[in-house]
Amino acid sequence: MVEYTTIHKKLHDLKHLFPSSFTLFTFLWIAVFASVFLWQRNAVGGYFVLLEGTPMRTLPLLRPVDFNLIDFGGVGDGVTINTKAFEKAVFEISKLGEKGGGQLNVPSGFWLTAPFNLTSHITLFLAQDAVILGIQDEKYWPLMPPLPSYGYGREHLGPRYSSLIHGQNLKDVVITGHNGTINGQGQIWWTKYLHKLLNHTRGPLVQLMWSSNIVISNITLLDSPFWTLHPYDCKNVTIKNVTILAPVYKAPNTDGIDPDSCEDMLIEDCYISVGDDAIAIKSGWDQYGIAYGKPSKNIVIRNLVVRSNVSAGISIGSEMSGGVSNITIENILIWNSRRAIRIKTAPGRGGYVSQITYKNLTFNNVRVGIVIKTDYNQHPDTRYDSNALPILKDISFTNVRGKGVKVAVRIQGSKGIPVRNVTFHDMLVGITKKKKHIFQCAFVEGRVIGTIFPAPCGNFDQYNEQGKLVKHSSSYNVTNIDYEI
Repeated sequence: MVEYTTIHKKLHDLKHLFPSSFTLFTFLWIAVFASVFLWQRNAVGGYFVLLEGTPMRTLPLLRPVDFNLIDFGGVGDGVTINTKAFEKAVFEISKLGEKGGGQLNVPSGFWLTAPFNLTSHITLFLAQDAVILGIQDEKYWPLMPPLPSYGYGREHLGPRYSSLIHGQNLKDVVITGHNGTINGQGQIWWTKYLHKLLNHTRGPLVQLMWSSNIVISNITLLDSPFWTLHPYDCKNVTIKNVTILAPVYKAPNTDGIDPDSCEDMLIEDCYISVGDDAIAIKSGWDQYGIAYGKPSKNIVIRNLVVRSNVSAGISIGSEMSGGVSNITIENILIWNSRRAIRIKTAPGRGGYVSQITYKNLTFNNVRVGIVIKTDYNQHPDTRYDSNALPILKDISFTNVRGKGVKVAVRIQGSKGIPVRNVTFHDMLVGITKKKKHIFQCAFVEGRVIGTIFPAPCGNFDQYNEQGKLVKHSSSYNVTNIDYEI
């Protein structure tokens, strides 16, 4: 059963820790619903414009037909296995594609199930107090081929376990509700993984592959066995008003959202507190990702509150071999986290990370604020090309605020993987202890506009607010990385 009191306590604690931020976040959350009508009113030709002309799909229309899981034999007692009920309902909706599809209503109750697949033109609607429970015995979880851009199952050679809710080659998929819950019951998976008792890679909670026109909103995703929400090689994806929770310790690899080789995507107004990266943008692993060749691009992430005690609030990589570009990350609060913002890669990855814009970031009690790391040496096998060096360039940070930060910036480029054209503008981050090396650099070049705190290392050209050069950098390969702080 879901411990809702635990969820409510976490949100209650957050409100008292950051009252002003919580009030703002709540206001933004409410404003989303009011803005729905403005978006629809301002739509042109069925689309509205989010960023630099990138078209995004409007909210879906109501389905002409709806079904109730109970009508297919579903029993919401937390004990009865409902896999066949879900499969029968999805099969009926699969017949209605030409008529606009159908909606499957999951009423209040605890609906235990093994993994099941969705179909095109479906709305999966979770009522308030509806909980879809993933069965914990792995024998009920089917095996699937490894992802083509990863080469093998990420944790083990060979196949991987399916996600609890899965879909491939779909169009027009909606998962929404009145904040119902999808609970992966991941505790047994984490324990078996930590004790090396699994022979295959754990499955995500929700994974949609090679699909388009996806909306996921107004639900809670809880305790995934592995990555929580994994859109893979998808286009036109909207994720909004989603709460994602897992323990911040001893829940390994429970990333919140992993956009992977995805294009034209919006993530907004979400709260994420998990045992790994809250968000990690990916595009394949080493030679497999290079061969697959599908970048993640045109992604907007905004209005989020996130937490990650063991990893980072928002990451790019380290699996980024297909490339990552044109990403905007804005209006983000990262609290009680090991790292706030991170880009990670290594020799052998290839690919690129470019045109990355960060705006309006707030750090509260994080160990390291901004990290760019180029020696994250995890590889699928020994067949990667060590000469496949990634390109990191055109990365900007504007309006960065924080308190309780140990190291504000750590940019660790290398001779083979320099970090180029990094811009800082309007930064004020309070440091927990007044030490040296709180702005760390190696093989990075770029510019600082105006006065920022803490003061930048000597790798950056310094400009005044009017854009006039004040001081040239001393040398881009100045190195002062200090992992002891």
